[in-house]
Amino acid sequence: MTEDAITEHFIDLLAGGHFQVADDNTFFFHNSDNKFPFATLVTKDSEFDNASNLDRPGVFRLNIGVGKETFHALFGATDTAAIDYTALDRLMPHPVYGKMYWVSVINPSDRTFEKMKPLISEACSLAAARDKNK
Repeated sequence: MTEDAITEHFIDLLAGGHFQVADDNTFFFHNSDNKFPFATLVTKDSEFDNASNLDRPGVFRLNIGVGKETFHALFGATDTAAIDYTALDRLMPHPVYGKMYWVSVINPSDRTFEKMKPLISEACSLAAARDKNK
């Protein structure tokens, strides 16, 4: 999958939400408040998040905020110290926001992205529910 193909999927999914590009990273929002994205495409390391070595050529990471139950079903009591956060095409807890039930994958293949579509839908639904409860 390419960043553009993933962005197109989100555009189709959002139909009323939007995305914003900042510093070559893309943030996907359920509505236009720009307060908290439900998914991101990150293209480079930052001072707060460098575990994935995103500064490699052509490397990006898709991040999605899922529900607590889904996160635990995917990862259980995974020892985060044992995770290789630089691995390509592997679904894993987000290296920084895993504690907030975010998942990530670096350069997902078409097959992995297909498996992630229900997670993306869940993340969008959770964002919609948060917006509705405001």
